[in-house]
Amino acid sequence: MPCGSTIRFPRSSRKAVRFDPEVAFFAAVERVEPDAWVALAELVGPGGVAVLFRDEVPPPPGGWTEVYRGPTYQLVAGDLDTAPDSGSAPLGRDDVEELLALTQLTEPGPFLPRTIELGGYVGVRREGRLVAMAGRRFSLPGWTEISAVCTHPEVRRQGLAAALTLQVAQGIRDRGDEAFLHVLESNQHALRLYQAIGFEVRRKIDVVAAQLGEAEAS
Repeated sequence: MPCGSTIRFPRSSRKAVRFDPEVAFFAAVERVEPDAWVALAELVGPGGVAVLFRDEVPPPPGGWTEVYRGPTYQLVAGDLDTAPDSGSAPLGRDDVEELLALTQLTEPGPFLPRTIELGGYVGVRREGRLVAMAGRRFSLPGWTEISAVCTHPEVRRQGLAAALTLQVAQGIRDRGDEAFLHVLESNQHALRLYQAIGFEVRRKIDVVAAQLGEAEAS
């Protein structure tokens, strides 16, 4: 995960971390063990939600309710196609309202008011309206994730998702990292698209959201 003000640590422990909730939903633990759930509870507070993104997540312990579980493929960039010219332009904070509207319509995955701070978002406009986008999310040494790839229903099947994915992936390689991305097992259309442009399935992982009960206030 990127370092800095977007990461929050528990006051008494560093067994768990999470992004600022206006940037991303995700939390992380070194091992999914009882002490880690205690640390997560301190981070999210009563009624809060922790989203874990890892190879295997067991059912949460008492006091927590699992509200979502999504088997997900992790893909890494292989021999990628050359990115075609999509006519895209960089996106920034002034574009957040449009970014939120497009992601709420197309549901490519969580996108929040400050997700743009993770950087590298580009988009395509038609008649002044944002109709396609993609960008970067998780970063770790040598690797950067592509995320929020989406197109407005009115312009689908025009190759914009593939073009923007390849553009972002090339930008990641130009910085000396390698690109990876995630797609829900149920989204076979997106899986086929990413494989067609040169991404390869690396593994399956779990995306699990757990909510802390209000009774944990004490």
